[in-house]
Amino acid sequence: MMDKNLQSPAASRTDRQAGVSAPRSNRRKSLLLGAVALAALGTAGVLQGLVAPPYGPAYAQQIAPAPAVTVPGQASFADLVDRVKPAVVSVQVKVAIDNVRDEGGMQRFGGQPDDGEFGMPGMGPGGPGNPFEQFFRRFGGEGGPRGGQRQQPRRFGEAQGSGFFISQDGYVVTNNHVVEKGSEIQVKMDDGRSLTAKVIGTDPKTDLALLKVDEAGPFPYVPLAGVAPRVGDWVVAVGNPFGLGGTVTAGIVSARGRDIGAGPYDDFIQVDAPINKGNSGGPTFNLSGQVVGVNTAIASPSGGNVGIAFAIPSETVQSVVQQLKDKGAVSRGYIGVQIQPVTADIAAGLGLDKAEGAIVARVEDNGPAAKAGLKAGDAIVALDGKAVSDARALSREIAGHAPGSKLDLTVWRDGKTQKIALTLATMPGEKTAALSEEQGAGQGKLGLQLAPAASVGGAGQEGVVVMGVQPGSPAEERGLKTGDVIVEASGRKVERPADITKVIADVKKEGRKAVLFRLKTDDGSRFVALPVA
Repeated sequence: MMDKNLQSPAASRTDRQAGVSAPRSNRRKSLLLGAVALAALGTAGVLQGLVAPPYGPAYAQQIAPAPAVTVPGQASFADLVDRVKPAVVSVQVKVAIDNVRDEGGMQRFGGQPDDGEFGMPGMGPGGPGNPFEQFFRRFGGEGGPRGGQRQQPRRFGEAQGSGFFISQDGYVVTNNHVVEKGSEIQVKMDDGRSLTAKVIGTDPKTDLALLKVDEAGPFPYVPLAGVAPRVGDWVVAVGNPFGLGGTVTAGIVSARGRDIGAGPYDDFIQVDAPINKGNSGGPTFNLSGQVVGVNTAIASPSGGNVGIAFAIPSETVQSVVQQLKDKGAVSRGYIGVQIQPVTADIAAGLGLDKAEGAIVARVEDNGPAAKAGLKAGDAIVALDGKAVSDARALSREIAGHAPGSKLDLTVWRDGKTQKIALTLATMPGEKTAALSEEQGAGQGKLGLQLAPAASVGGAGQEGVVVMGVQPGSPAEERGLKTGDVIVEASGRKVERPADITKVIADVKKEGRKAVLFRLKTDDGSRFVALPVA
């Protein structure tokens, strides 16, 4: 169970805003940083000679360390910071205020007073509490609707986070929660330049996003570490806390493999560095100048740093970013089972010597596991010969393989082990690696990306799967989610996105203003009406 003092990246987005202070009663005890940076602390005598040279000729041209003044006996991170800091950027995102949830923490909205420090709440034109509110309501404004009702323009604010270049041609890594609701993105470099960027792809399940700046390089960049840090290693973080930019902190790796309930594949590095709101998406470096983690969350009873911060490990970042760069989305393997940990009691009941592995609670119909002969009650104890420690580790291992991969499971059944070979399918709700025009048909006005259920492993053979939902669209407003299956539209069964397109056209001809969908979701079945006019 997730500790109540921990909050997942997907759950909190307001800590990355720049503007309005939330009421104290609404503050969450832990905050997902709207731009986190994990830090690290130095120690005497360990840093001399450990800083690696710059990476690549273009990087060398971009970064020219300032002349160092060496004080005998003084340890310093200065040489390391000189090398890596130019590659770290501030990420500034234009966000519609309507998309911002008040979930605690400090918010700062562009063009709005800060009700906690500098202004009064709700004092925008015509807003509640404004002495001219009745005037605006009665007389409206220029271009306002008839009848005296003034139509409120959509308001925008600014989310701020951190990020870093991973290549000299302008690819930038940050957190998904920093950019997910944004419409315009600016990347501000350490030298003061501000560059326009676009989103190449996002992965909400690991809270990662890949951006690309519009201008040509070369840009200073930093590499991802190929070796995981050890507990006790020094690390240095650079980021944009509270929108200040270019801030450096330091500490040690406190723990590895942390599960904070943020997502299905939690495997965070914990550091004791001072990390605050605005550091999300920023890098944590080892002493060789390689990125060992991307800062994502803090645990805090007050909303401020208490020395417990979490970063996505570089090995996860490498895998996800490569897929985002190649395909714009992440495809994960799927076997079609529900599993749970093997506890001591379950191990005793099964006759296992150790409480390790994962027991199969249910096998999905027509999934890879069912086709391979896996049964409820089987305990999966090894994957490709490697022992499985627990259910979450098994989930991460399987998701780390691409759909179509062949795996050998070792299961404990009826008091003995046996091998089961299977081929992974695509996880339901994940975008497939290469959708055809028919499979990936989009319903732009509704805000849906659709594919036949039969083309997505584990989604069944009937209906059309929702592969993506556009933020702010009618579909999102009415609660449709990735992975939902549309089985009927206006009473007609649908098997392809083209079927839905035809139903919508017929509904419009009949003069109706909405199409009624019947959905199959994780919670059962329900009806949703979406406007078509």
